[in-house]
Amino acid sequence: QVRLVESGGGLVQTGGSLSLSCAASGRIGDTYTMAWFRQSPGKDRQFVAGINWKNIIYYEDSLKGRFTASRGDAKNTLLLQMNGLRPEDTAIYYCALRTSTLVQQPTARTLFMFWGQGAQVTVSS
Repeated sequence: QVRLVESGGGLVQTGGSLSLSCAASGRIGDTYTMAWFRQSPGKDRQFVAGINWKNIIYYEDSLKGRFTASRGDAKNTLLLQMNGLRPEDTAIYYCALRTSTLVQQPTARTLFMFWGQGAQVTVSS
């Protein structure tokens, strides 16, 4: 069984920064892909950033330059640094993981079979 535990997030004013961390455990294998998605009330879950087993990082185009995804020092950890936050970034941020090899961009939520519980990010105006 795979388990994803997110930490971080919180409340920040416009222009501020927050970071998220996701720790994966269980039978993950060596060719997994991890990603961040976010969901605001009434909206679909949106791809934010992802990294595959080759350490190729993908971003939602509109978030490039403000959001940075990276691997943590601990094995099987995915980080997300969010700078220049805006009220429209307010959402629940979910960590996702796919254990089987993925050769395409990890932008669709249907590609992922394991999800974390979510971390709230709120940006006040």
